[in-house]
Amino acid sequence: MTQSLRFFLSIVFTTLSLISVGLMNSATAATAEDLDQDCRQALQTLYKSNPFAETIARNAKAVLVFPKIVKAGLVFGGSYGEGALMRGSKVTGYYNSVSGSWGLQAGAQSYGYVVFLMNEEMVKYIGETKGWEIGVGPTVVVVDSGVAKKLSSTTLKDDAYAFIFDQQGLMAGIGIEGSKISPIKR
Repeated sequence: MTQSLRFFLSIVFTTLSLISVGLMNSATAATAEDLDQDCRQALQTLYKSNPFAETIARNAKAVLVFPKIVKAGLVFGGSYGEGALMRGSKVTGYYNSVSGSWGLQAGAQSYGYVVFLMNEEMVKYIGETKGWEIGVGPTVVVVDSGVAKKLSSTTLKDDAYAFIFDQQGLMAGIGIEGSKISPIKR
């Protein structure tokens, strides 16, 4: 292995180590009560920025809330955040969202996301899996302003609807990414 390749690989591995420590520390709530409060506050933030989300919430069987996901990368990247599954105002479980990516990317950002689970089969699926990859299994529609214009409370036919909100920071580039949601103990 050449000297320059070793140098490059050491920079990449050091960057990944720093990113993973930073992601874990900044996206983890101190206690279950803190996470519960962060989730409730995140829902209110979403409802203020996108009132249609509140309409979907009224039809949802449960809501999976991730109030803060932290994402960073330099060629290799990752994201991490913790959230809660809520039925009405009651928290019924805790989950984390983890993703890894590689490609032309650089930067860091944070954001929140909420997944509205529209039927009991979806709620059961989330509860029974040891980890759920978005894009594998039940249908999840990511709602942006274009999709939201086509939806109404009578046209909600998919298993789940996801809203991304409160984006901060800058993450630029092209990458291949996969996200996994897994239950955690709190």
